[in-house]
Amino acid sequence: MPGTFRIRGGTWGSFAAILLASVLPFQQQTDRLGLARSRFEKETDPVHKAKLIVPLGTAEFDQIEKQVADSDLTPALDELHAYQSQVTLCEKALDARGVDPEKHSAGFKELEISVRESLRRLDNVLVRLSGDDQKPFLEVRKSLDEINRHLIRQLFPLQPGVTPDSPKPRI
Repeated sequence: MPGTFRIRGGTWGSFAAILLASVLPFQQQTDRLGLARSRFEKETDPVHKAKLIVPLGTAEFDQIEKQVADSDLTPALDELHAYQSQVTLCEKALDARGVDPEKHSAGFKELEISVRESLRRLDNVLVRLSGDDQKPFLEVRKSLDEINRHLIRQLFPLQPGVTPDSPKPRI
């Protein structure tokens, strides 16, 4: 073949293709996370920011799961804390708007969906960790669960078994 150099039965072209195929998914994941984070940080509207948390959370949890699988727990925990901060920022910004989430759910529902999905993925991560390694992850999980419950109460204030005066369901 003209333009290729044969090396032990193969070509540089096929070697480069294999090398590129092994590096490209990691590079795409890193680029996707960086792009999602950049868009999130630049956005000023709370509703749009909350809508951007869905793809950002997905990209961050892809990274967290990879780091945990590689036993890189410190960067995984840092990434989880970053997600927790982003969720808290969105929640406060949405609450500051002063709208009724039951009637104007834009932003609130996307944030709740992202947090619910992150809790599910975090539970999958936790089963791979030892008891001592789980502790800091469980603290973040507790905080995210509280935010999720708060969002559900805002979106659905008239839940069955809950009176307006009592936030706890009757059993």
